[in-house]
Amino acid sequence: MLLTNKNRLIEMLSAALQGLAQDGGLGDAPAPRLERPKAVDHGDVACNIALQLSKAWKLNPRELAQALVERLEQQPGYSELIASCEIAGPGFINFRLSNTAKTAVVQEVLTAGSQFGQLAPEAAPVSSAMIEFVSANPTGPLHVGHGRQAALGDALANLLATQGIKVHREFYYNDAGVQIANLALSVQARLNGLKPGDAAWPESAYNGEYIAEIAIAFKASPEYKDNLEAIRQFAVAYLRNEQDIDLKTFGVKFDCYYLESSLYTDGSVTKIVEELQSIGKTYESEGALWLKTTDDGDDKDRVMRKSDGSFTYFVPDVAYHTSKWNRGFQKVINVQGSDHHGTIARVRSGLQGVAQKRGWDIPQTYPDYVLHKMVTVMRHGEEVKISKRAGSYVTVRDLVEWSGGVAPEMTADERELALQRGRDAVRFFLISRKADTEFVFDIDLALQQNDENPVFYVQYAHARICSILTQWGGKVSDLKGANLSLLQSKASDHLLRRLAEYPEMLTNAAADLAPHALAFYLRDLAGDFHTFYNADRVLVDDPALKLARLALLLATRQVLENGLKVLGVSAPAKM
Repeated sequence: MLLTNKNRLIEMLSAALQGLAQDGGLGDAPAPRLERPKAVDHGDVACNIALQLSKAWKLNPRELAQALVERLEQQPGYSELIASCEIAGPGFINFRLSNTAKTAVVQEVLTAGSQFGQLAPEAAPVSSAMIEFVSANPTGPLHVGHGRQAALGDALANLLATQGIKVHREFYYNDAGVQIANLALSVQARLNGLKPGDAAWPESAYNGEYIAEIAIAFKASPEYKDNLEAIRQFAVAYLRNEQDIDLKTFGVKFDCYYLESSLYTDGSVTKIVEELQSIGKTYESEGALWLKTTDDGDDKDRVMRKSDGSFTYFVPDVAYHTSKWNRGFQKVINVQGSDHHGTIARVRSGLQGVAQKRGWDIPQTYPDYVLHKMVTVMRHGEEVKISKRAGSYVTVRDLVEWSGGVAPEMTADERELALQRGRDAVRFFLISRKADTEFVFDIDLALQQNDENPVFYVQYAHARICSILTQWGGKVSDLKGANLSLLQSKASDHLLRRLAEYPEMLTNAAADLAPHALAFYLRDLAGDFHTFYNADRVLVDDPALKLARLALLLATRQVLENGLKVLGVSAPAKM
């Protein structure tokens, strides 16, 4: 149902309720809510407001529903919007939209085009938002967990943008600390001729083949010298570049790359600790400095500075998020692995201390988090646990190439097409489940060209519509004047209702930080299209009916394209 139609009906219901309340001295009525009935035969939309109010108003719910309907029928424009309504069960009101109201979505889609479903900036719930995602340590290639973050974060950013929000994408590089030191030692060991398994190989070293690649590249570079700091700088830069290549291959771009090391060099970490100390937010015990996180609901206080003088990992996170707020980002969303759950209370507690010190009004729930679980990769019926290049995990590059069927003998053009297939499959698959659920990525399924492959199923719907329009061979402009009242079949009705749900679905998915809802919707829309295509022949002899059905397909193609674009997935014209 069109969002405008829903708003019109809600306004009519509100006016009717207010009239009943005033006449009966019954007090204010809550805003009515509309839902889609579970059974299609029950109508297009239902309202249970009579059930909600019956007790407070001391009225029989069916009688209240009847009185409400009688008032509603007197509202201007009711007959143009509603074809019929009935009272069901204990007091539900089921409405059926008029054919004119239901088919209006087609012309709205054709008029709005790529903007259909999107809100203008002045209607946005917030003016701007930052999404931080991927944020991988530059100690190795991006793994499949980073891939899930990349897919989720990028789709979420696109989703928020459809709501008129200006979105800033940020990547936080953890380029300081113990792991970076281990990276430098690993490369140094390779430079000294050691390899994993040798007696002198450092226990904490990284074992992937990429360490050897870095060592070879460093030795051949003008920066080469036998100095651990020089090795560290080169290795970090090398892996940052490698990660950037993977992200580009995956079609993900960032507005800013923020370095953890900068928080130390500009004194931000030290300043934050001093500020928290100055307001009594900390205390010393057992030679360590502790943050009173229990004041903000944590189960125990947390160490900020260890007895050796080094800071624990969440301290620069507090400084980093202070920077986010200071840069004007009052809406911040972090897409991270579920292993970060323990840091949420600590970061928020530290920020509350900073807010107290600086007189800032930072919400206690700042920032928002989308935590995802890891991905299990299956190939040829078996779990894939390692990558030869990475040494201990499957990389994003592996996943894209496997899912696209990339082969060494391919030409450059064939390889690019295969990479596109792989990108589409990886993005769609990784978004198609709630972030906090386990996900099994089946490479064999991603390679299938049939209805069992969800991304193929949706893309094929788009390609099939393109083929029908090409077979027709007419002008798209001719479809804007089609007689849509001829769309009266059950299959067309389902497709119309699904199209009309798109704007509200986007709004709800953005509010819930749930891009998987869009993946679900696109599969349902593709299913409704395939059902319509099989039930109602499009290129019929009746010219008017043919144009009406073609207009419906053109609108469907547009919404499929719009939705796939939000997910970062292509909408091919041929498959």
